[in-house]
Amino acid sequence: MAILIKNGTLITASETFKADILIEGEKISLIGQGLTHPNAEIIDADGKYILPGGVDPHVHLDLPMFDTVSSDDHYTGGKAAAFGGTTTVIDFVPQDEGGLEENIQRWHAKADPKASVDFSFHMNITRFNRDVAKEIFTLPDLGITSLKVFTAYNNRLRLSDGEIFRVMRLAKASGMLTLLHAENGDVIDILIEEALAAGNTDPIYHAKTRPAWGAVEAAMRAAALSAQAGDAPLYLVHMNTAGEVDQLAYAREHGVRMMGETCPQYLFFTEEDLLREDGAKWICSPPMRKAADNDRLWQGLSDGTIQVMSTDHCPFFFDGTKPIDYEGEKIAIPGKELGAMDFTKIPNGLPGLGDRMPILWTQGVVNGQITPNQFVALHATNPAKIFGLYPQKGALLPGSDADIAIWDPNKELRYGVNVAQHRTDYNLYEGWHLKGFPVMVFLRGQKIVDGDHWLGKPGMGRFLHRHEGEVLS
Repeated sequence: MAILIKNGTLITASETFKADILIEGEKISLIGQGLTHPNAEIIDADGKYILPGGVDPHVHLDLPMFDTVSSDDHYTGGKAAAFGGTTTVIDFVPQDEGGLEENIQRWHAKADPKASVDFSFHMNITRFNRDVAKEIFTLPDLGITSLKVFTAYNNRLRLSDGEIFRVMRLAKASGMLTLLHAENGDVIDILIEEALAAGNTDPIYHAKTRPAWGAVEAAMRAAALSAQAGDAPLYLVHMNTAGEVDQLAYAREHGVRMMGETCPQYLFFTEEDLLREDGAKWICSPPMRKAADNDRLWQGLSDGTIQVMSTDHCPFFFDGTKPIDYEGEKIAIPGKELGAMDFTKIPNGLPGLGDRMPILWTQGVVNGQITPNQFVALHATNPAKIFGLYPQKGALLPGSDADIAIWDPNKELRYGVNVAQHRTDYNLYEGWHLKGFPVMVFLRGQKIVDGDHWLGKPGMGRFLHRHEGEVLS
């Protein structure tokens, strides 16, 4: 069936213009003025904006952690994403027992039957040897063109600098991108040991034991490794400090092929939030920083130093002993109460997948921090380009997937857990006033959100085989 969206204002990463969009099947077939079609369903978008569906390249769905699991799976997380205007997500495959392909197939078994929006995977490399090196070359054939490495989580996820260097070289040779979590694992371990020995177990010590300088020096070290690995492309995940923005700018000025993302929580909250009675809600890794870091990250977004707005979505219940209603069922999943007496046992992560675009529209576009075109670039087009999905995703072009968010710039609402669709019991933006919100969302031409109504279903999301991405300057 054809769908004709008429009278809307299209916003892309580079242009804003009035036009109609004709959807035939799963694709955008025509864009222009005064379009007609004899059998199309007509949607009048007068006064509305038409945006490409969002692409969130950093989510953790159904992820085991600390004797529990992140509370959104590939169905519930996709549903939350769609209500916030996002139609594509990229999850991470842990490197557990067995080979890389075996781990990927295990993640497919979890995701494929449940996915409610389109999705892809990054591959974590947290154990490195000759067999792993050989397998890295096979990942593009499995549709995976990005690897993630860590400079923290000693004896669990961290690789040595030499191993990261080797991974970067292999990634470059395979047409892949290396993602890096930048913190100093050695310093963190020492500070945690000292904090616990002194009886300091409150949530604020999560931030105090993960200093900002550790992220800054790890980011610079990663840039240097990238340069020495033959200019291997590098992508810095969840940037959270002013110094990381400075290091990213410095590296790029010196020819390093380096890009970066930040997340909403690092723009609006600080370590002071961990001092609240419910401070565990704000525990994630890396932690919140200071107001000056918020300001520098905003500057990095507005001047183009930072290319992507992601979420690092990894939600847990604040109190998993108390069930919530979710689609007519009572759901309770152990959560942050697990660390009530010890900050090191609080599951690290926050909800954010459905919040990203609505929050950043009000705080970024309405408040004048970024333009509407920058908003589309940060939330859709840039991640699609970087991660090998463009122009299938992140674009309003003939031939692109008809992933579309119809955005009402005049819709005002009081946001919070009762509006967001995450499967958890809290929202970081409780009570925030928003202006501008998606009112209709399409996934490959199929309407999945219509106002407050959910029309999606488990398994309708497809795995996306990605090609080599772009290094954005």
